[in-house]
Amino acid sequence: MGQQNLESLLESVGNPVDMLRNSQIGAYVYPVVPSEFSNWRDEQRAWRESCVLFDQSHHMVDIFIEGPDAIKLASDTAINSFADFPVNRAKQYVPCSHDGHIIGDGILFHLEQNKLVFVGRAPCANWIEFQAATGGYDVKVAKDDRSPGNPKGQAVNRINYRFQIQGPNARPLIEKMHGGPFPDIKFFYMDSINIAGRPVRALRHGMSGAPGLEIWGPYAEREEIREAIIEAGEEFGLRQVGNRAYATNTLESGWIPSPLPAVYTGEQMKAYREWLPANGYEATGSLGGSFYSDNIEDYYLSPFEMGYGSFIKFDHQFIGREALEKMDPGSQRRKVTLQWNSEDVIKAFSSLFESGEHYKYFDLPLSNYASASYDKVLSNGDTVGFSMFSGYSYNERSMLSLATVDPRIELGTEVILVWGEENGGSKKTTVERHKQIEIRATVSPVPFSRMAREEYAGGWRTDS
Repeated sequence: MGQQNLESLLESVGNPVDMLRNSQIGAYVYPVVPSEFSNWRDEQRAWRESCVLFDQSHHMVDIFIEGPDAIKLASDTAINSFADFPVNRAKQYVPCSHDGHIIGDGILFHLEQNKLVFVGRAPCANWIEFQAATGGYDVKVAKDDRSPGNPKGQAVNRINYRFQIQGPNARPLIEKMHGGPFPDIKFFYMDSINIAGRPVRALRHGMSGAPGLEIWGPYAEREEIREAIIEAGEEFGLRQVGNRAYATNTLESGWIPSPLPAVYTGEQMKAYREWLPANGYEATGSLGGSFYSDNIEDYYLSPFEMGYGSFIKFDHQFIGREALEKMDPGSQRRKVTLQWNSEDVIKAFSSLFESGEHYKYFDLPLSNYASASYDKVLSNGDTVGFSMFSGYSYNERSMLSLATVDPRIELGTEVILVWGEENGGSKKTTVERHKQIEIRATVSPVPFSRMAREEYAGGWRTDS
């Protein structure tokens, strides 16, 4: 008999680590958007040198929250302060478990009075749905799930399209479409611009570390708006970015996309596990990398470790507050970029062309092969952190990864990243038999891109 919810599933499997380490879900894909529009190298270059169009219409969940308690629901579940969150503002929404560990994060938009939308990955969206359903809030919640990885021939529809126009040439491109100077939108504020004669909502944002806007509107208008952007962008070197290059922009700009949600243990989280389905993200997502512990809590992360320490505001009551008040920020690991040693990377890759055992394959430009990645980072033989999101930057001509490391590890320090899984690899479908390799890496700033460090608003992705 199939399990009814995550809690009953965990009771049947015993250890959630082994369940997730051997998940059969396959690779985490960015659906619908083509793999490449030109080639991923030039697509990466464009967000540094000209401008790009990111199509974010399909890979994220949208949760619409409407009602008198919309802000209260957000405030009660986030480490962020909502003391100043007027209409036409957005913020990075960061919820924790009762024990003060990260569930995930995403962007929360204040669209109208008493109307919000959260845009992000499933763990946060599910948490919001649960709190709205069980917390006694006067709200209505509507979920627009991410597009399927395999639509099986069916039409794909969303409530909204969502694009980003980013790069050094983004402003003149936007001004051309708008028909003149557009409002001077502050970072993470919203306004509207005109595209193809239509008013379009816009957020000042910067996924790639360069200036630009995130825009959205009714999905039925998607192709009309996209074609207008492409036509206007030709003179500015605009490139559409496919799903191969899209995820790698964060290697340069510094956002860790997919920590393991801290929901698998704790008596106070039990009701949530009983609410979550046995076939949802938390039950089927995969856990990968060279770090292995049979204690799932060893994979949990605090907001400090994710670079969100400056977001924590104790001006309101929220889930996880008491636990966070007891944490010592100075002893917490901190977010960094690791720049991999090229000789060691070449050694790992070249083993594919030799007989006998070989090292774990890494795809280019994105080398992640699990929903949540945890590779050991060593210093003098001790584990001092996790490498959590890795890939290749053509702009930097380097393999990079986003990591969280012991605060005593200074920038410029050489550490060892262990690549590949223990005992020849887990049973995940994305893992072939292989041996592990130690790769030297230099602890570097986050964001790694100088443009991102200089252009981003203070505290957003730069708080490490």
